[in-house]
Amino acid sequence: MNKMFAALVVTALAMPTAAVVAQKASPAIAAAVADAHRTPANRARDRYRHPAETLAFFGIRPDQTVVEFQPSGGWYTEILAPMLSAKGRYIGLTGTSQRARDGFAAVLAKGGDRYRGATAATLDAGAGTSTVPDGSADVVLTFRNVHNLIMAGGGNAENAFKAFYRMLKPGGTLGVVDHRLPENADAAAEMKSGYLKRSTVVRLAEQAGFRLAGESKVNANARDTHDWPEGVWTLPPSLRLGDKDRAKYLAIGESDRMTLRFVKAR
Repeated sequence: MNKMFAALVVTALAMPTAAVVAQKASPAIAAAVADAHRTPANRARDRYRHPAETLAFFGIRPDQTVVEFQPSGGWYTEILAPMLSAKGRYIGLTGTSQRARDGFAAVLAKGGDRYRGATAATLDAGAGTSTVPDGSADVVLTFRNVHNLIMAGGGNAENAFKAFYRMLKPGGTLGVVDHRLPENADAAAEMKSGYLKRSTVVRLAEQAGFRLAGESKVNANARDTHDWPEGVWTLPPSLRLGDKDRAKYLAIGESDRMTLRFVKAR
């Protein structure tokens, strides 16, 4: 019996981080991810984006105020807005342009009553100002957007992280997922490839006042070699090269991604 117990312990310790995190997904998160109202195209990407495991790692609860930076077409909105509609609040944080605001307004309108209570806000990354009140959010999430802030230059990334910090309550969480560039790679690639070094994200967060509280391998992809001709957009879902080597890139799957959780000092 002791030998059997020891074997079980060794097996558990050898399990990948993603599998361990998956076991911690709450019933609320699991139900939101399994919601039949989600579009088939979005559900098809669950195997790459691991929404249940990712949201569990970030500690998302249905009674929180959650801000999602640049929700774009609403991939995570489909999961978060209904889950937060009864006891919490979902806020989609876009840029200040009319196009960005109109685009997200269409996302909210499409959700109808299922997105009850969901609202929109704006962030001017250049100025570091936002319409989200200071100290009002429990969680700020950003999925694959920090690289865009870096490539925009002009202090956009630094100012955005400072804005994230201000809008969070003391002890609040910043969750970041982005395409990972190996630490030994040429830093110049961050300005054109869509990939970022983990150290770059950590630096931005710490300069804004955050503390790194944890990281997960749930969105890692060892098949991604980070050196594609069209950067991260070579891989799915963009497949920028079209039919050229399409089967190869589909077999690799979506990018290798870091998943980092930061906290605001109390």
